[in-house]
This record gives sequence, structure tokens and C-alpha cells, in this order.
Amino acid sequence: MVMFLEVLLVVFSIAMIVVVLLQKGKSAGLAGAISGGAEHLFGKTKARGMDLVLQRVTVVVAIGFMILAIAVAALK
Repeated sequence: MVMFLEVLLVVFSIAMIVVVLLQKGKSAGLAGAISGGAEHLFGKTKARGMDLVLQRVTVVVAIGFMILAIAVAALK
């Protein structure tokens, strides 16, 4: 049982790395840091299409990873 959970934890960790690397950056350099807050405030940059899917997949994979990590730690 523990071995299965550890293998599943490795799969979730690799999936998390891949999903995070597939996402685009939210700001570009110093100009993005200065104007990024204003664009976010006025809703100019909304997540659409693939960005929205990747964002939701990241949340699901992160929650699964945390639950599996706690389960593996508790069973050892």
C-alpha cells in the first residue's frame, strides 16, 4: 500500500512540474511588475482557453500531491 502511494506521489510530482512549466509567465520584467497590478485590477488580462485549463489542472494536481504527501508521511 505504501509503495503504491509512493509511486503515485512520484507521478503527481512529475505532473506538477510539467503543468507548471507549460504555463506562461504573468509579467515580463520590470515593466510587467509595475503595470501588472493595474492590468489585473481592471481585468484586462483574463485567463482564457489553455491558460484556464492549465490553471485548474495545476490546482487539482497540487491538492492531490499534498494529500498524497500527508498520507505517505502518516503511513510510514
